[in-house]
Amino acid sequence: MRNALLLISTTVLLTPPAYGQSTAWADKLFKANTIHDFGIVPRGTQLEYRFPMTNIWAVPIDIMEVRQSCGCVRAEAQPQHLGPRESGYLDVHMDGTRFSGPKTVTIYVRIGPQFTSTATLQVSATSRMDVVFNPGEVKFGVVAGGAEPPQQVVDIEYAGDMNWKVTDINTNGAPVDVNFSEFDRRPGRVGYHIVVTLKPDAPPGLIKQELTVNTNDPNSPKVPLLIEATVQGALAVSPHNINFGDVPVGTQKEKKVVIRADKPFSITSVEGIGQGVDVDLPAGAAKTQILTVKYQPGQAGDLVKQLRIKTSLPDQSSASLTVEAQAKP
Repeated sequence: MRNALLLISTTVLLTPPAYGQSTAWADKLFKANTIHDFGIVPRGTQLEYRFPMTNIWAVPIDIMEVRQSCGCVRAEAQPQHLGPRESGYLDVHMDGTRFSGPKTVTIYVRIGPQFTSTATLQVSATSRMDVVFNPGEVKFGVVAGGAEPPQQVVDIEYAGDMNWKVTDINTNGAPVDVNFSEFDRRPGRVGYHIVVTLKPDAPPGLIKQELTVNTNDPNSPKVPLLIEATVQGALAVSPHNINFGDVPVGTQKEKKVVIRADKPFSITSVEGIGQGVDVDLPAGAAKTQILTVKYQPGQAGDLVKQLRIKTSLPDQSSASLTVEAQAKP
């Protein structure tokens, strides 16, 4: 009997978890941050969220599959391969046109290949029917550097009994100018035009931020509005964002950044270095330059720094680079 019980216990321990079932070590990829609630949003709102992920193990991992329990959500891992201690994101998009009322969606992230496991995440939102965005987001697309700043109009409409008003709009640091005006007010219906214009000096690269539309509704005073644009500059920087992940204090990590232009140039300086961040400038002029970014923390804490790369191009073209890290004791 004792041998039989031992055999059963060993079999249970060696049997892999059922497909889609979350295990503790897989969830640790997201440092226990596996749930996000967008709150109450207008019907049609396009919602975005990034789950940070860090490979805390001593072996490389691949994001082998990402699937969702509802077609109203898309999720994509950036990147799909993480070396030891490297970090990335799981980008989640939730389409507010495809549900009404409360909605919770489960996202399954299967990692491997040496050892496989599936982490389980959840996103939720409540789509209110009395407030509607049309369209559900500001999407400028690809914008050529130096071109006429694009503009887009989004209508927000309210249907209900209260004297509903938009009081102001917070850009939250997004490189846009925003104006709004009321175009309709009658019993049971209110409408506003929101005019969003991309600023001429918007930095090159991907812009994905939220505006906050503030209202006098005491139950839901803040309404998010997503902005997306890809601004092309004279300089092409890849990647625009580098994340060193977890770095023990006193140790050093480095990453390469590729900078390209359509004619030879040299990098003259980089502004914003410090707090353990330093760079090695390449010598000479070329159409492609490799910038080495180093990070050696002196104390524990999270780091987010914006670097400005200056060049010798006649128009004094520059480019921005975001550096992130988590210094550990």
